[in-house]
Amino acid sequence: MTLDPITLAVIGAGLQQVCNEMDIAFSRSAFSPVIAEADDRSDGIYDRETGALIAQGELGLPVFVGTMQYSTGELIRLISEGRAGAPEPGDVYIVNDPYLGGTHLMDVRFVKPVFVEGELFCWLQNTGHWPDIGGMVPGGFSAHATEVEQEGLRLPPVKLFKRGVLDAEILAIIQSNIRVADQRIGDIKAQGAALAIGESRLMDMIARYGRETLDAAIAEIRARSAERMRAEIRTLPDGVYHSEAFVDSDGVVDEPLRIALTVTKAGDGLTFDFTGSSPPCRGPMNSVVATTYSAVYLAVKHIFPDVPINAGTFEPLTILRPEGTFLDARYPRPVSGCAAEVSQRIAEAVFLALVEAAPDRVTAAPAGTSGNFALGGFDPERGTSYVMYQITGGGYGGNASHDGLTNGCSTIGISKTAPVEVMEQYYPVLFRRFALREGSGGAGEHRGGFGVHYEVELLRGEARASFVMDHGRFGPPGVLGGCEGARNVVRIHRDGESFTPPHLSKDQNIAIRAGDRVEVMTPGGGGYGDPARRDEAAIARDLKRGYYTPDAAGTLWGTRA
Repeated sequence: MTLDPITLAVIGAGLQQVCNEMDIAFSRSAFSPVIAEADDRSDGIYDRETGALIAQGELGLPVFVGTMQYSTGELIRLISEGRAGAPEPGDVYIVNDPYLGGTHLMDVRFVKPVFVEGELFCWLQNTGHWPDIGGMVPGGFSAHATEVEQEGLRLPPVKLFKRGVLDAEILAIIQSNIRVADQRIGDIKAQGAALAIGESRLMDMIARYGRETLDAAIAEIRARSAERMRAEIRTLPDGVYHSEAFVDSDGVVDEPLRIALTVTKAGDGLTFDFTGSSPPCRGPMNSVVATTYSAVYLAVKHIFPDVPINAGTFEPLTILRPEGTFLDARYPRPVSGCAAEVSQRIAEAVFLALVEAAPDRVTAAPAGTSGNFALGGFDPERGTSYVMYQITGGGYGGNASHDGLTNGCSTIGISKTAPVEVMEQYYPVLFRRFALREGSGGAGEHRGGFGVHYEVELLRGEARASFVMDHGRFGPPGVLGGCEGARNVVRIHRDGESFTPPHLSKDQNIAIRAGDRVEVMTPGGGGYGDPARRDEAAIARDLKRGYYTPDAAGTLWGTRA
């Protein structure tokens, strides 16, 4: 079937809009601030036979692009092997198993089959970050876990909704294994409602254009995205490019983990080889292979942002499976740090490798940490337990055109910090500070953006704090002569004393009492280019705004200030 350009464009935009509406419905109806305010979620449409990505919402986390595609394919495989129930209209599967195309256990996936006249047309899937999934610490970010069971409840694909009816027995099993269980029903209903809206909007499109036309359009859109990506890759010079990036530690063994990357560009394809990376680690900084793939995909999409996103976008990319390394975690390796932290180190390695090939497209390293901070306790005033989860922005790297963005979201997502006013209403905390971390951007011709500096005080009761962050040992690297950004800093202020966790930005079950404070300073972005080439007017502007002291500016850029 040949489609005219207008029809093809309208259908492409329509599929994107279906996903956007699912994203918005999910956030607006979810209970947890991490979804409702921070938008830590994503929705997409997937191929009925392979699980390949058809469309994903513009408002969803990029890191879920590859993982949701992978997990849909795994579900299809398990159904074909008789290890998961065959789909029927109205069914919704729930799954969070990281080894089946997931991320960490807190990212819970709902998958819904869409039928047209009794035949499967496609799959809808969404992912939402639940504030808690059980495990040995509130929030699931166990910095010292040595096996996945310590991180929480692991769910294979099971039908939470059967022909449209919520399975009370499976729900009871889930609620019996997580904290603050009574609040999760709001997120569950929001997740299911978003898929129902997606199904309704898809059925409207099918009624308007017909199944055959939609199938033809989907195939053509995928082919065009693949060719567009190949055309972009052809603009890069052929060659072999190397880089390395480091994770501070795994939370258990206080030694860095190395990501070694070789990128080969030949013609219209890119090949990524992680040979030489560190072996699987004891702690939770292992990455499942779906997250590793997805981190590469999103990094390349950062470099070529104009290519429409679907499975075709990634066809010109070959990723050699990093077997025997911590980037290909197998059961029972713990993985709570894979999605929010290790994935960002992988993306950083891609940027560092390709900046030589595309200096006008690639930035210096961004902050590269989501700043995962979980606080769980009991509020005596309200008589209820709670789990608070906080994510924080940081500085982006400078680039060929301008300084890096300040307080940008993580590399792997669009999630933003929930408003402090909302957090203070939900939980017994008070934010004593939430400010720009002045001076944290790495020096360069174009400096890195700034991180943030916050302090949160527990007002009443007792709680336990846990962190899984990164870039505390190494700052985000600069490129082409630029300097690294400021490193991550975590401090606990308790009983008039202050201390930093042994692993700098990773720890768990820290006892917090009323009046104690947690202080976090997130990294700034790396600098781009030789600092000696920085425009004097830009230095003067930064001094006038108080971003740097005169002494600091003199150290970073010489005496010109």
